[in-house]
Amino acid sequence: MANKKKKQDGGDDYTAGQIQVLKGLEAVRKRPGMYVGSTSARGLHHLVYEVVDNSIDEAMAGFCSEVKVTIHEDNSVTVEDDGRGIPVDIHPTEKVPGVELAMTTLHAGGKFDKNTYKVSGGLHGVGVSVVNALSEYLEVWIVRKGVRYHQRYERGLRAMELEELGKAKGSGTTITFKPDDQIFTELVFSFETLSNRLRELAFLNKGLQIVFTDERNGKPVREEYLFEGGLAEYVTYLRGPRGALHDKVCYFEASKPEAEIELALQYDQGFAENTHTFVNNINTHEGGSHLTGFKAALTRTINDYARRNNLFKKDESLSGDDVREGLVCVLSVRVMEPQFEGQTKTKLGNSEVRGAVEAAVNEHLSTFLDENPRAAKSIIEKSLQAARAREAARKARDLARKKSALEGGVLPGKLADCSISDPTLCELYLVEGDSAGGSAKQGRDRSYQAILPLKGKILNVERARIDKVLSNDEIRAIITAIGAGIKDEFELDNARYHKVIIMTDADVDGAHIRTLLLTFFFRQMPELIEEGMVYIAQPPLYRVQKGKQELYAYTEEERNEYSKRLGGKDGEGKGINIQRYKGLGEMNPDQLWKTTMDPEARTILRVQIEDAAIASNLFDRLMGDEVEPRRNFIEKNAKYVRNLDV
Repeated sequence: MANKKKKQDGGDDYTAGQIQVLKGLEAVRKRPGMYVGSTSARGLHHLVYEVVDNSIDEAMAGFCSEVKVTIHEDNSVTVEDDGRGIPVDIHPTEKVPGVELAMTTLHAGGKFDKNTYKVSGGLHGVGVSVVNALSEYLEVWIVRKGVRYHQRYERGLRAMELEELGKAKGSGTTITFKPDDQIFTELVFSFETLSNRLRELAFLNKGLQIVFTDERNGKPVREEYLFEGGLAEYVTYLRGPRGALHDKVCYFEASKPEAEIELALQYDQGFAENTHTFVNNINTHEGGSHLTGFKAALTRTINDYARRNNLFKKDESLSGDDVREGLVCVLSVRVMEPQFEGQTKTKLGNSEVRGAVEAAVNEHLSTFLDENPRAAKSIIEKSLQAARAREAARKARDLARKKSALEGGVLPGKLADCSISDPTLCELYLVEGDSAGGSAKQGRDRSYQAILPLKGKILNVERARIDKVLSNDEIRAIITAIGAGIKDEFELDNARYHKVIIMTDADVDGAHIRTLLLTFFFRQMPELIEEGMVYIAQPPLYRVQKGKQELYAYTEEERNEYSKRLGGKDGEGKGINIQRYKGLGEMNPDQLWKTTMDPEARTILRVQIEDAAIASNLFDRLMGDEVEPRRNFIEKNAKYVRNLDV
């Protein structure tokens, strides 16, 4: 196994005096969502991230080589590191041990002292005190300068004085906490969610070993993440089953006054771009100045190389879209004082970082292309093919616009539009089949609900270039109806509906159509998903009827319960009629409205992308050209499928 990251010495000058106090803890328990995002699963997992981020900061500063994360049987969590240990000496002004200050005061920590951490991760310094405030209990053990210490807190309050436990070797911090059931509506940690984030952190911090153990269910599961190759290994992981266009990954590290820059990229045989950017380990989903600098440098460097080596015909050149087709890339920068912008505070605003990244990519990518001419030629040939396809798509778009098919003018003939023009109030139902589309049109509220029936299965965009995508009638109808364009031309403000609801049959074909539509939105209009505007309708599976009483069941359990309610103990009473809906077309307009379309009664699932990298990888496996990964996925997950309709 590769060697773990080596620790630096020098913990003696990390003291309580370097912990700065900004604000108290009072508001955290009253408004937990402000600090961890929500009181559901997202906020629950954020507690673990906050504690782990402290350990990662120690690793980034060079003082930590291993982090251990354990979920216990009672759903408490322990995070252990071999860093310097949180200071235990008395703070000069607050007159309490440094660890107590860090645990009980919001925004108290070494992250605000430039000499303690030059760069720091975590979500903008919210800190472990929030975890303490939102936990039933939190215990901390610290080893510093040959002595082991311990302290316990309950719902954010000190439950005991800091105690010495005796002599101990090494150094480090161990924190165990149990989320408070008075705060959180969801209390069960997802192994997959945590493992994905911990693996990501190990990729981003090469040489750091992260050990993740789940002790629940009586069968401990243990995973180790250690990547000496860092981002180069991350790119290989993200590429997944898709074949590489060139063997060698382009990887470099560069140190600039404005930022520490690390980048890895490789092209694959597919058509989708898969670029991920990070600032101080924070996933910058919305991009920012570092991404802008990278894109500009990539386009310029590849064009310059092609011209120098006479790979272009007369007047040929490549656009940014052309050179990013099939690109798999991870860019990680470390900035001393990051300025985050955007709706979710994941967009880097530091303008000086753009120039630093641009200069570094120009230099190192030029060198890579010069040293790997076969790879360079493959990249440029692929980009030229993309340019030709994009030109064909442009002509198709222009032709379509002349027929008013992509913007303005006439909407698709089969679209039954709504009468209200305020997009925030409007819903578009994408309905499988003309029969269900007819029922939906009759059953809807015409003022704000629009219906677009879809014929058959749309094109799998995972396997098609943009020109093929735009020549598909059903996709053209969807693009036209929504009215916001696609890909880089997409403008959210132009969307004619702020709810797009996928409504398909509850069978295998319906699930396939739903998956194809989700693939389309994920690749061509990801902003719709990111803004929470894509939903999946939940039509009932059964109608249980006796006389004038009728109940709609969405699961087998509900069906059995309703049968018992209407027919007695055994559910076999006379006159009970159970109808299994195999298709939406089997429901009359009134039933479809009552069960699936009435906002007062319906259930719709919002589509969310918690982790774009994992989502992208899953779409590659399930919808890409390679058969083997899809077969493996089916074999692994087939046991979870119930009531398969074939």
